[in-house]
Amino acid sequence: MKMDFRTHIVIPESDISINHSTSMMLFGSCFSEHIGSKLLQHKFKVDVNPFGILYNPFSVSRAIRRLLSAESFSAADLVFNSELYHSPMHHGHFSATDKEVCLQNISSRFDQAVSFIGQTDLFLITFGSAYAYQWRESGEIAGNCHKFPADRFRRLRLSVEEIVEEWVEVITLLTVINPTAKLLFTVSPVRHWKDGAHENQISKSILHLAIDALQERFRERISYFPAYEVMMDELRDYRFYNEDMIHPSPLAVDYIWNCFSETYFSAATQRVNDEWAQIRRALEHRPLHPGTESYRLFTEGTAQKLAAFARRYPEISCEEERRLLSV
Repeated sequence: MKMDFRTHIVIPESDISINHSTSMMLFGSCFSEHIGSKLLQHKFKVDVNPFGILYNPFSVSRAIRRLLSAESFSAADLVFNSELYHSPMHHGHFSATDKEVCLQNISSRFDQAVSFIGQTDLFLITFGSAYAYQWRESGEIAGNCHKFPADRFRRLRLSVEEIVEEWVEVITLLTVINPTAKLLFTVSPVRHWKDGAHENQISKSILHLAIDALQERFRERISYFPAYEVMMDELRDYRFYNEDMIHPSPLAVDYIWNCFSETYFSAATQRVNDEWAQIRRALEHRPLHPGTESYRLFTEGTAQKLAAFARRYPEISCEEERRLLSV
């Protein structure tokens, strides 16, 4: 009798099918960054977190609303703290010591996302925490506190009802621009330990209940991917965590990515991924002696494989890689 020493998460078959012609946008916590990075590596058409990492459902919905309105950012949207200009709606990697540089960082990324959102087929949304921070002065939910003093904010725990009400409106707006668009929700497996163990569990439960209610409301449009459950149950061992014992390790991210791939990619799409992975490894190769004849032949061979790949899959852009090889 075969013994199995772990629990397995059974992921139901999905009517969502992702291929290299699918246009996707990802919003939310750092888990969106992980999956988004994998999608980009495998040459999918994807826009990942145009506002940077966002944790609570209201900050994510507010970012999407701003993109749908196409209302550009101005200097009046910025705040100054700790020698840097920031946007309260954006992650800190948009911040800068110069106001114009900060605004340019935000605007160029924003314009790109505005152009992309109208043609997006699938939105992947990762909720990280039900806790949010509200500016006392304006009443707005902060996407990032940017190290402002704690007394500038009011800490809130969003309710299931509040999240559902907000997202019903956002999903309805998204269906106007693309009636066939679908949404794939996840709950981040990263625990928000600063909230406390018990509070973190309450927070994650609220997120799960809100997503479940949205699924009931939009049965044909919303799906759920159990990244949280895979991490908590299948990978229930600290060897699958980084040194902080909170964030998934690269091995765990790879495992969840494999689960994602098996759920949403056809066999044909996975073969394309495997073929591209070989080319990508060749492109990433850094020789000890680049001036040798053997490396020249290696580069020529890689260029030929890249050209053949581009001919077979014209929907996948390989222009950037071609430029790198020609340098």
